[in-house]
Amino acid sequence: MGVRMGVRMGTGEDGAVGGRGAGRGTRRGAVPWVTPLYVGALQCGALATARLPAPRRTALLRAHSTNVANLRAGRWGTLATSAAFVEEPLPVAYGAALLVTLGVAEVRWGTARAATVFAAGHIGASLLVYAGLRARRGDGTRPAPRAPGGDGGTAHALDVGASYGFYATLGALAASLPHRGARAAATGGLLALGAVPVVRRGRTFTDVGHLTALVLGVGMGAAGAPVRGRVPATGWWRRRPAGSTTPARSGAVGTGPAAVRRGAGSTHGGIASPRGVV
Repeated sequence: MGVRMGVRMGTGEDGAVGGRGAGRGTRRGAVPWVTPLYVGALQCGALATARLPAPRRTALLRAHSTNVANLRAGRWGTLATSAAFVEEPLPVAYGAALLVTLGVAEVRWGTARAATVFAAGHIGASLLVYAGLRARRGDGTRPAPRAPGGDGGTAHALDVGASYGFYATLGALAASLPHRGARAAATGGLLALGAVPVVRRGRTFTDVGHLTALVLGVGMGAAGAPVRGRVPATGWWRRRPAGSTTPARSGAVGTGPAAVRRGAGSTHGGIASPRGVV
């Protein structure tokens, strides 16, 4: 009994106790359920919205946009509702990327943590972009090349969609990769790709928002809170070679409670002696 208790209660390389942290990280066989519901509802809503007359459709999207006019008027609810609308039905490639990215995050971190990263990126980037537009001369009314429908300015532009949350989740996933080389390459590559539209001449405020959301996601992934779950020591990237347990030490043999405690508290899941309490 002492042998088995020492092995079961040992901690892995990540410091997670097997009895407590085994279900907090990557869960093999877990299936995301919120992600397909969200992406499916987003696409169905886009298809339904596309059937509306153009003026009514534009008014609906504008009412739920996180643009300067809405936020300046105190319509803070658009920070949440804007993620439930898109201007056009999702292209197949983008819909698949959104489904895979959010699904991987939900499986790896759990539904609550994945939703927290998505919401933090979406709301945080929206507020930072709003602050930047308000700080610009002219109160954010300069023309935006891709502001559809209406006055052609950013103050009343259509600013809806899941892209800010998507970029934040992607950045957090890259920054929380287990291997240092892969983490650096993925993070640097994403930041470089996100910066390309910002430095070009025809950039829009949404390009800045995408880069901002990406940086927020990278920050959350690097900080590890709340996104970094505990991955069990038997996970694919923490598999340890056979025979790597702590070798027995002479003089540590015992049959009393102290031997059981030493076996249970072994740092690497080993035991104090192969002849512990049986």
